[in-house]
Amino acid sequence: MKVVALISGGKDSCYAMMECIKHGHEIVALANLMPDDGSVDELDSYMYQTVGHQIIISYAECMGLPLFRRRIKGSTRHHELGYRPTLGDEVEDMFILLSEVKRQIPSVTAVSSGAIASDYQRLRVESVCSRLGLVSLAYLWKQDQSLLLQEMIANGIVAVIVKVAAMGLDPAKHLGREITFLNSYLHKLKELYGINVCGEGGEYETLTLDCPLFINARIMLDEYQVVMHSSDSIAPVGILHPSAFHLENKADAQPLRPQDNEHKMEKLGNVFEVHGCPERREASCGPIDDVAGLIDGSKHKFRFSRTKNKSAFSMCCWLQDSCSGLQEDLVAVLGRIESQLRSFGFGWENVLYVHLYIDDMTQFSMANDTYVKFITHENCPFGVPSRSTVEMPLLRVGLGRAFVEVLVTKNQTKRVLHVQSISCWAPSCIGPYSQATLHEGILQMAGQLGLDPPTMNLCSGGPSAELEQALKNSEAVSKCFKCSISTSAIAFVIYCSKRVSSLEKHELMEKQETVLREMKISPSREGNMHKALNPIFLYVLVPDLPKRAHVEVKPILYVEDDTEATIENLSERFGLNTESYWGFKHEGWQDSCIQKCMVRGRICALILSITSETAVKICSESLPVDYDNDGQVSVSKAHMEKISKFLVYILDKAMTDNAFTWEDIMCRIYASTSQQALRCPWRKWQPCSTKHFQNLPK
Repeated sequence: MKVVALISGGKDSCYAMMECIKHGHEIVALANLMPDDGSVDELDSYMYQTVGHQIIISYAECMGLPLFRRRIKGSTRHHELGYRPTLGDEVEDMFILLSEVKRQIPSVTAVSSGAIASDYQRLRVESVCSRLGLVSLAYLWKQDQSLLLQEMIANGIVAVIVKVAAMGLDPAKHLGREITFLNSYLHKLKELYGINVCGEGGEYETLTLDCPLFINARIMLDEYQVVMHSSDSIAPVGILHPSAFHLENKADAQPLRPQDNEHKMEKLGNVFEVHGCPERREASCGPIDDVAGLIDGSKHKFRFSRTKNKSAFSMCCWLQDSCSGLQEDLVAVLGRIESQLRSFGFGWENVLYVHLYIDDMTQFSMANDTYVKFITHENCPFGVPSRSTVEMPLLRVGLGRAFVEVLVTKNQTKRVLHVQSISCWAPSCIGPYSQATLHEGILQMAGQLGLDPPTMNLCSGGPSAELEQALKNSEAVSKCFKCSISTSAIAFVIYCSKRVSSLEKHELMEKQETVLREMKISPSREGNMHKALNPIFLYVLVPDLPKRAHVEVKPILYVEDDTEATIENLSERFGLNTESYWGFKHEGWQDSCIQKCMVRGRICALILSITSETAVKICSESLPVDYDNDGQVSVSKAHMEKISKFLVYILDKAMTDNAFTWEDIMCRIYASTSQQALRCPWRKWQPCSTKHFQNLPK
């Protein structure tokens, strides 16, 4: 992609440009925001670094790129973490600046920034990018700061300290010093006082004088003054005001090349000051018009169900009589769910998670475009829900072309992680769905593919490599909630494409066990082993996945840390004396059908699986069991009814034994569209469609 780089002059924004180039992008322009009053060194801003802004003008010549600058007219008006366009806010200056860059250089499709740990800054850059239809690139995001600082130095970043504001940093001693010579000292301060070695907590700021991207010249700082802002005896605050500097040409400097015609500039290296407020041409999606007409009950026969729990419940919707395309089906289904939410006094902001099942994954882009017409940042002020998307053979079983299940909560005390920037941390969620949503101790993660985060391409190496990368991506997300998928996971649902071979299925299970075991015994997990859960696993075979992936991983974690709750990982027998019904009573073989993870009084997670062998045991006493020509069990309607009753019996027993009721449970059945499920030799694997049920009687 062609990239405009947001630069402050600091080491981070310069190294972020180097990372962009490393990952195959092209920097075509620079953008900088400076104080409205040029005599001012620093603004009271959480968003912009302006110390050393007098020197930034030289970057155009040093790099041979056009530099767009704007004087900051606004101030901090929107104080919440998540940003909404606010008149007079300093973020709107960035919007105006990048709007002009995009106008003059239409080929620009991405914006680079040096954000490392500040959600405040990242969210505002992402907001502006979303409004302008640009991709945010933040390759330093969530990187280990100690390693990052060392990488910057090793890769030729020459930067000096221009502001200090932390214990152990003295304006008289450290202003003007290169970070190369302060590396060890900064790490010492980290050990003593817990500072951020890259200055992410405002401990210090830098100004880059040279780096490999300065192909024409380096900046030589001739004179500067130390300006004290605070003479506090513990943590004095001072800044460096550059008085004089010059450029020193490099021996191998490349001549400035004429710009592309589309840029309408005479040569590279020009500086352009951006004024005024250009026409706003936002790229965000608006609502679909006349949704009510598209979901007219006389036109469609809807099927709708929900669980009875009033504080947190699951509901789903599908069309019984689909005779049109995926887009119309999805509009109708999402519209009906939206209508139902309103009837309960809720909206999309109450939704924690969305399971999106579609009949044809080749239409994923169109389905995603339709989805974002309903679920937007505007109608989800507390954060958009996380989401998993898979293909299911819906039409074959009369569920239309789109089946949507949503997890809804009455109380909105949720914490949402939504990183739209492409980085080296984890795959971005550029659309309106989040990497993870935490609510009342349960962390629901979006379905993770085996994507290489900086490129957003599926990793090579086949299904096992994709699974390993997907688990690593999930681990990166979990760390943001101070937990690990190796110790806090309750359950993993692992969707696998039908293109996965029999041999690869076995390899996937081995890879999953190996990766989680290695994560669990890593040094960072020491001391937490006694808290580790033993998660349960469900492998589901599906026709296809987004991006033609082989694997999609959906972890569910328990991360509440202020509780005395007892964690149980159970494989033993349960409820031996529970009253029998429907002709069932407890037998030892039934324990092999169930995986169970318990946090007593809070969570009861169960996975029930039926194989050919267990199907025979369930049905043989009351119904004759037939076999096909291959010697496999032939399942009739009567058999399926018996098996379904058995599943309800086992569920009811497990819930009763652990003080849960049917009103507490959210249940999902994955059922085969053929007899293949009962022939499957792996107990954990089920090729399927999906159905939702609740409150079944004894």
